[in-house]
Amino acid sequence: QVKLMESGGGEVQTGGSLRLSCAASGYPYSLSCMGWFRQVPGKYLEGVAILNRNINTQYAKSIEGRFTLSECDDKNTLYLKMNDLKPEDTAMYYCAATIRGGSECRLTGDMDYWGEGTQVNVSS
Repeated sequence: QVKLMESGGGEVQTGGSLRLSCAASGYPYSLSCMGWFRQVPGKYLEGVAILNRNINTQYAKSIEGRFTLSECDDKNTLYLKMNDLKPEDTAMYYCAATIRGGSECRLTGDMDYWGEGTQVNVSS
């Protein structure tokens, strides 16, 4: 069973940076698609960045140019480096993954595995 655990959230001021980490255990090599989603209470879940292994990386327009997705060489850890943070980036950030890749790996796609989330608060 794949498990995902996020860390790295916290509180920063506008313009600051954070790096979120997602540690995958179980069978991380089976995951063709991993990414980050975020949600504010009462609002929809938003796909932020997604790694379609061996194909591409996709970013939401709202964060493009500010956030960067990367992973460790061993494929066990996924990172989201967030620069120039804004108050509207405040949300619970979730790591998610699926064994399905290709066209099914997208910001609006269904994911099979989810972490419990890490909170990011950006103050003005």
